[in-house]
Amino acid sequence: MTLPTDPKARKGLPICTGVLDYFPDAIAEVAHCSKVGNDQHNPGEPLHWDKSKSTDEADSCMRHMVQRGTMDSDGVRHSAKAAWRALANLQREIDAEGTQQGFCGSCARAIPECDCGLHAKPKYCGTCTRLEKNCECDHGDDDDDTPF
Repeated sequence: MTLPTDPKARKGLPICTGVLDYFPDAIAEVAHCSKVGNDQHNPGEPLHWDKSKSTDEADSCMRHMVQRGTMDSDGVRHSAKAAWRALANLQREIDAEGTQQGFCGSCARAIPECDCGLHAKPKYCGTCTRLEKNCECDHGDDDDDTPF
């Protein structure tokens, strides 16, 4: 699910009052976990989720749940790591669903159509840095810089 464009529908998603206000300390712990993980797996790089580094969210989540209530060796709560992995799993499910429906797996923009018939529909839009280009055709070049 991406944020709706309709104002009334957006107001029906209480992100702050329905999530952040309920769990402010837990969200802060998950954010800390994210920073520690980024420093470990992407040293010296800005905070980002490199989705290629680990893809076993469900199993990892459960391994951390077994140790819930304790701290990991890096000083991060196992429960925070389990929560991060649960969110990552959910995000991957949503990304995959969007990709199947013609939306970018990274930014959720609509993926331009290609009628060349030579490849599967691209997974990422032309403006994402995570672009996965699938063919060399010009895709009905309309003088912009998108590769499809």
